Amino acid sequence: MNILKKKKQNKKKNKVLKKILLIFLFVILIAAGIFGYRVYKNGGGLKGFLATAIGHDQETVKNLPKMYCLLLGESIADNVGITDTIIVAEYDPQAQQASLLSIPRDTFIGDSKSNASPSDKINAAYSLSGVERILKEVNEVTGLNIQYYIKVDTQAFKKLVDLIGGVTFNVPIDMKYDDKKQNLHINLKAGEQLLDGDKAEQVVRFRHNNDGTTYPYSYGIEDLGRMKTQRNFLMALAKQTLKPEMIFKLNELLDIADEYVDTNLDFSVVKDYIPYIVEFNIENLQTQHLPGETGTANGWYFYFADEEKTAEIIEQFFLNPQIDEKIDTSGIDTSGIDKSKVKIEILNGSHSTAKLERMKKRIENAGYTVSDTKTIEDTDNTVIIKRDSSKEKAIDEELKLLIETNSVSLGEETDMHYTIILGKS
Repeated sequence: MNILKKKKQNKKKNKVLKKILLIFLFVILIAAGIFGYRVYKNGGGLKGFLATAIGHDQETVKNLPKMYCLLLGESIADNVGITDTIIVAEYDPQAQQASLLSIPRDTFIGDSKSNASPSDKINAAYSLSGVERILKEVNEVTGLNIQYYIKVDTQAFKKLVDLIGGVTFNVPIDMKYDDKKQNLHINLKAGEQLLDGDKAEQVVRFRHNNDGTTYPYSYGIEDLGRMKTQRNFLMALAKQTLKPEMIFKLNELLDIADEYVDTNLDFSVVKDYIPYIVEFNIENLQTQHLPGETGTANGWYFYFADEEKTAEIIEQFFLNPQIDEKIDTSGIDTSGIDKSKVKIEILNGSHSTAKLERMKKRIENAGYTVSDTKTIEDTDNTVIIKRDSSKEKAIDEELKLLIETNSVSLGEETDMHYTIILGKS
């Protein structure tokens, strides 16, 4: 009797266990189905899988802002960190577009050309004061509000190239250069070839040969040529690196980053962009260099940025969500208002001429008259002061949209109708 009773109990337990397993399996299948459906809704493939895994839905990317970052390539000379590579990078996950802007290392950042010295070059800002200083200077030259940086040691660059098996690249000219101070020796022949990490470093650091010859003028001599080669090589590198199979080398990539890369980017910021970056089409990458010309000041060689053209490039390729998105003012009725008779002055407290030029152009394109501009002490926030209370509120609303501020206050009357104080943010 006890044996039969035990058999019945075991049989009953087995049935219960089977039911539990079936329910558990059913729950797993439902969860897998839901997950698979969400992967499909998120675009499918690796992008859809990653987006779903971190909790995104098809609406998430619509609210992701553009990512701006300053890329710095660091090497050591006489025990001092120097940077020959200064690049502003922008990534738009919604449009799946990206832009790179090379900034010449000799870009003038001083206040007075008559008192210029080598410390007024933008790369000196890094050598003398570090990352935060050069980030500040780049923001002032471009008028952007970049908050993040990635500083890459040349060793990281070389190891990455070796990790992916080298990069096939068309070296533009014969290169022969030696610098004992930097322990830099460049010896490459022109033409398409597979470059390992060491040769990749040579090609992106080349500026001129031992005999003084450099890139042809049509390509861009000296630093302009080097920057063009750097951008072209980065595009070739990205084509091979931004592939789904690279996920299997993630640990090795992380080891390289941990040892040789310094950044203030936090994973909590980056993770939302990962699902879309993995499927980025490198053909959507646009490259530019800071417009300007070379010259001398106080006997020193510099690169002088063209402020107006810089503003145009930033407006076209690096639209910053804070101040540069295309503004839709169609919902504001300004019909019947002669905007050309509305006099506006801009007081520039941003310390960025590029930002001033861009904002002036935007206001004038809307039909208003910018009668005067002045530079004032550094100001944090952008505000509008209304000098003529009789002016229509529609003007207030349009100006608020154009310069991205909610602050409009009444001020004492002057010969201007509005004063715009342009701040850093």
